Amino acid sequence: MNTSERYNRQIILPEIREVGQQKLLKSKVLVIGAGGLGAAVLPYLAAAGVGEIGIVDDDVIEISNLHRQVIYKSSAVGKYKVDESKLMISELNPLIKVNAIPEKLSGKNAISLFEKYDIIVDATDNIFIKYLINDACLVTDKPMVYGSIFRFQGQVSVFNYQNGPTYRCLFPDENAQSLNCEDAGVIGISVGIIGMLQANEVIKMILGIGEVMNGKVLVYSILNNEQQKYDFEKSTNFAMNKEAFEEKYKEVENQVEEISASAILNEIDNHEVLFLDVRNEDEVPKINFKNGIQIPLMNLENEFKKLNPNQTIYVYCQSGIRSKIAVELLQKKEFKNVKSIAGGALAMKQLLKEKVSN
Repeated sequence: MNTSERYNRQIILPEIREVGQQKLLKSKVLVIGAGGLGAAVLPYLAAAGVGEIGIVDDDVIEISNLHRQVIYKSSAVGKYKVDESKLMISELNPLIKVNAIPEKLSGKNAISLFEKYDIIVDATDNIFIKYLINDACLVTDKPMVYGSIFRFQGQVSVFNYQNGPTYRCLFPDENAQSLNCEDAGVIGISVGIIGMLQANEVIKMILGIGEVMNGKVLVYSILNNEQQKYDFEKSTNFAMNKEAFEEKYKEVENQVEEISASAILNEIDNHEVLFLDVRNEDEVPKINFKNGIQIPLMNLENEFKKLNPNQTIYVYCQSGIRSKIAVELLQKKEFKNVKSIAGGALAMKQLLKEKVSN
């Protein structure tokens, strides 16, 4: 296939030409998250001819994803996002290499993954993971292309670019709580716009053109099409090396203990334990435990005193992501016997249905 013909419309740009296209083809970009932001980032990087793209995500496609994760088909519900996104962008551009990595990013795999790529794209909606990405970028000296969504507003920035400011310089409070899409709600257009802006930052860095969002954060509102750009400075209050990284994330990951949904079936009538639902009140499926209580994650910081710190508490959300955040929060409040239910309400509902049918 004639590559010049495929990329002709961008090669004729004076800022790109054949030299720039070769830079794109030699570049390697790792995208963390194949959800809403990733669904916008990935096809544009692939179409532009970024030579190697890695996709990290351990999640499967749910029907509620499809209004914003537009690279997936309804028939793909239940399949891994990395596999379906690889299939889609490989069909879009078969000339590039795509690596599907069906893993959760952690302190155990982040450094080894980041070392293989030139640029790291944060397409997540998890605060803990954003700090993890930032710190791994510091250790491996990679730029981090940041994107974030809150309802109708989005943010874009580039951290650790040419030793510039980092995520921690803009957001120094690691313990701050923030709502993700499941909690706050989101419209697909928001993630589409912000994801494309992230892809634009990646392309500019590879080509060495334009002004990279280094030490700046763009805030964009889709309700009124207003945008503001704010400058921020590099802080010297935080340092990170490989040893400090391993110690920090080894400790954090060891703190969050998971328990399988099947393992708690015998506990549903045990009044010595408590089931804590951290989903919003309108989320389904509903699971009614006699020994259960619902406190949405966004309220947990202010309402944790409703809970007994000496009681065994099993925390669940929809699929097992928010529950881990809740466990971390409760552990910081001196709760000792608290565990996250892997797979969340979706896994429990299926097991309870099977138990009844048997």
